[in-house]
Amino acid sequence: MSATPPLVIPGRALDFYLGQGYYRMHQDLFTCMFLPVENEVYTVHWLRMVLAHVEYGPVQRRLLRQAERFTLQLRPFELTVELEELYARYRQSIRFDAPDTVETFLLNGATHNVFQTEVLEVRDAGRLVAAGIFDSGERTMAGIMNFYDPEYRKFSLGKVLMLLKMEEARRRNYTHYYPGYVVHGYPKFDYKLFPCPAATEVFDCLREEWHPFSWERVNTQNALLSS
Repeated sequence: MSATPPLVIPGRALDFYLGQGYYRMHQDLFTCMFLPVENEVYTVHWLRMVLAHVEYGPVQRRLLRQAERFTLQLRPFELTVELEELYARYRQSIRFDAPDTVETFLLNGATHNVFQTEVLEVRDAGRLVAAGIFDSGERTMAGIMNFYDPEYRKFSLGKVLMLLKMEEARRRNYTHYYPGYVVHGYPKFDYKLFPCPAATEVFDCLREEWHPFSWERVNTQNALLSS
């Protein structure tokens, strides 16, 4: 009797669900319209970047030039002690809530990963100093995690990893990069617009349509969702 092959979400299926405002959580796909924070409830607005329209400004180009001093390695995701140790150093340096471990964030106890996950490693003289984890579909990429050694904070490696992932997606001729969401009235997530606001779209969950990003559109959606 042959064993049943392990489940893997097909690339086309991931493309479809990302396009419907879904995103990865552990080993599931989910979506939401609201985010509770302490005693407030905020509206969520999913983003994607149209890769054919991306043009970098001077800040983005400078960060990519700075990153040339590092060695980059792309490989299929495998949970390692090295990754967990890097994440632990990163987590100790941040001032916002984050999962305890990489395993908790991605697998949460699962023994099999259903996503086609890869990791972009940034190394300095062989030392792992940053890691960007992403899921790939057939034509799209979802940026899942970025973390870095706090000793290298001056290089803005979190932002650099977003740019490097997008460059890898463009090299593969993907159409869209999905960074997650922004939250109306809660700027903690605004960094996801950093690569190129002009190439960013925002999802209208009421009409199930994507539109060019603007804060005016986000304000309008917030008013509709909050009414």
